[in-house]
Amino acid sequence: MGAVTDVFLITGFLGSGKTTFLNRLTRAFPPDRKLVILMNEFGDIGVDGLLVEGEDLEVLEISRGSIFCVCVKTDFIRGLAGIAREIRPDVLIIEATGAADPGDMKRDLGLSVFRNRFRFREQICLIDAVNFTAVYDAFASVEKQMAAATCFIINKTDLAGPSEVIRIREIVGRHHPDPVFHETTFGGIPLERFAAAVLSPEAPASPSPAPLPEAEIDQAIEILLRDPLRVMLPPDTLASAVIHVADGTRDDFLGLSDALPAGLLRAKGFVRLDGDVHLFSWVMGKGEVRRVAHRKIPDAILGRLVCIGPPALVKALPDVCGTHAVVLKIS
Repeated sequence: MGAVTDVFLITGFLGSGKTTFLNRLTRAFPPDRKLVILMNEFGDIGVDGLLVEGEDLEVLEISRGSIFCVCVKTDFIRGLAGIAREIRPDVLIIEATGAADPGDMKRDLGLSVFRNRFRFREQICLIDAVNFTAVYDAFASVEKQMAAATCFIINKTDLAGPSEVIRIREIVGRHHPDPVFHETTFGGIPLERFAAAVLSPEAPASPSPAPLPEAEIDQAIEILLRDPLRVMLPPDTLASAVIHVADGTRDDFLGLSDALPAGLLRAKGFVRLDGDVHLFSWVMGKGEVRRVAHRKIPDAILGRLVCIGPPALVKALPDVCGTHAVVLKIS
């Protein structure tokens, strides 16, 4: 373990391919260095953490909203404190919810209570080449993610035309003075070109003292939440729902998928169909169901889909689902 923890932030709007890209990084991570992943999900249950590959990885999850808004800011700071005090990894990768505004993150990592443990290295922004223009026009978080990023991965280029990619580059250029682009599918950028900066250590820094007293953490959180300059509100008004889907057949489940409103932004979860566990992933009107082999899904998560979208659409889901599923919670 190093004297400091290098921090990398993965952002990108809902469904842009952040978890797929994260898995590419973890597979290339040197075995002699310690990596921790902190995942933030917008819904009330965590799905993406179960999709991260690697038996020895430490994956911490924060659900219930964006780590950059007041609703879970305390959880985020406490999570960082625990990482600094107890785990002390060489590298921390934070995958932010797709609706996040990352503008406050560098200041959070630099809080004096962390004793200079964290060193911010890079923010990688994934872009869904198919849906980018639509979400850019509708959601403020997209603009904020672009402004703060240091590298842009234009993903899903196999599903978009050259003119769409050119348009994306032009839009990003309006919000970033010197963007660095990688164009790819399934987050598959050449790691020898990119990951060296992510996965290789820099010169060692002076050791950071520990531990971090709980009272000092509490005081730092109280001061932070009173700071008027902090980003304490989500940039977009979105809602989430948890839907329960009973075990059934693939054909039965496709009936639910077809019933979901086109304006829903994201739906994701594990369901048991025809006796096997499947992952359902829906992005802006397009859904995919694929079998997930050799993976144990907790009973509290299996059969539950997290749906994210405009509040009016989410509140209408009980009527939309009909006999296909039961809406357990809307928040």
